[in-house]
Amino acid sequence: MTEDAVRPEHYRRWRASPLGSATERIEQALVFRLAGPLKVMRVLDVGCGDGAYALAAARQGAHVVGVDASPCMIEAARARAHELGLDVRFERADAAGLPFEADRFDLVLAVTVLCFVPDAPGAMRELARVLAPGGRLVLGELGRWNIWAAWRRLRAWRGSSLWRGAKFRSAGELGVLVRGAGLAIEQVGGAVYYPPLAGAARLLAPLDPWLGALTTLGAAFIAVAAVRPPSGSDTNAERNGGARP
Repeated sequence: MTEDAVRPEHYRRWRASPLGSATERIEQALVFRLAGPLKVMRVLDVGCGDGAYALAAARQGAHVVGVDASPCMIEAARARAHELGLDVRFERADAAGLPFEADRFDLVLAVTVLCFVPDAPGAMRELARVLAPGGRLVLGELGRWNIWAAWRRLRAWRGSSLWRGAKFRSAGELGVLVRGAGLAIEQVGGAVYYPPLAGAARLLAPLDPWLGALTTLGAAFIAVAAVRPPSGSDTNAERNGGARP
């Protein structure tokens, strides 16, 4: 455990802060907009942390399983589910080796996971493997070209092992990973165009939907929605797909 490794209490403090509250609300809104209706869907949340997205999906009527490599995160997620009275199953597992049979889930969520995985293409293949034909994957990742990424690189240079090991990606780079796993991109969106300051979030957050519809350049958070085509199909998204810059 590194001294700056993320623990459940860090998530709690982040969500309690004005900047964290605004930012998480915007990111979740984008991810669930791309995910679509969730009622009775079989959902896997990979890298679930303390359960924020898994619990939000369960509230929308999904049957949810959350996995994370951190035992303390799984414990925290289970405690939150119990407190909220939500029936969500949480297991310890790594994104590169998911303990589920193929074609299991209708929707796979992976939010800020690939940026911390050494073998991102391998993890992407695992996400695609457990996705049912016709199922949907929604990735949420830390963007490469924005003020937040510059701030995180500065922290890495000053000794943060967390950010030193992170890899930020553009929408185009995420598209390469998604298509490499055999999935067809349907939609790409950006969010969090303001700098990491509470006052800036309060003033500029209303512009996020407008900016996200135009470009992912400058977005601290990028979300990609993709589908696993039925076997042998050739979709327009596969032929013409690709994340816009």
